[in-house]
Amino acid sequence: MHIDVLEKRWIQISIALMAAFAVLIGVAAFAWGVQVPTLERRVDPARLKDDPIWSNPGVREVVPGKHYEVYMIAKVWQFEPREIQVPVGARVTFYVTSADVQHAFKIVGTSVSMQVLPGYVGKVSYTFQEPGEYSFICTEYCGIGHAAMYGVIKVTESK
Repeated sequence: MHIDVLEKRWIQISIALMAAFAVLIGVAAFAWGVQVPTLERRVDPARLKDDPIWSNPGVREVVPGKHYEVYMIAKVWQFEPREIQVPVGARVTFYVTSADVQHAFKIVGTSVSMQVLPGYVGKVSYTFQEPGEYSFICTEYCGIGHAAMYGVIKVTESK
C-alpha cells in the first residue's frame, strides 16, 4: 500500500503531538500538582440546612496548622462563607455545593477552578505557599447579581 509522502508526514506530526500532549499532562499532574476537581458526593440542595455539615459552612481544622477543610455553599448571589482564614503552608480541601443554580468557584491567581452544581459536592485541594489575600469568584454567569459573587481567603503566617 502506497501512502503519499505529505500524508505520511502529517500522520507523523499528529502522532508526535499526541505524545507531547500526553507528556505535558503527566508533567502538569505530577510535577506541578494540577488536579481535576472531583465530584465527592450527592446532596439534596433543598435540604442543605438540615444536613449537619452544610447547616454551618466554614473552615474546619483537621490537623492543626497542617490540614483544613472548607465547606462552602454557592447560592444566588453569594458564597457562604464569604471570608476564610487559613495559615500559610496548610493543605486546604474545599468542598463546594450549590443551593440553587449552576455556579463556579475560582481562586484568582491559583490553579483552583471548578463547576459548582446543585445536588453535587465538588472537591479540590490546594496548598497556599505565600501569605496574603486570595480572592475567589464565581465564573459561571448565574443571574443579575452574578458580579456580587466573590469572597476572600486570608492566608496568614503560622503561629
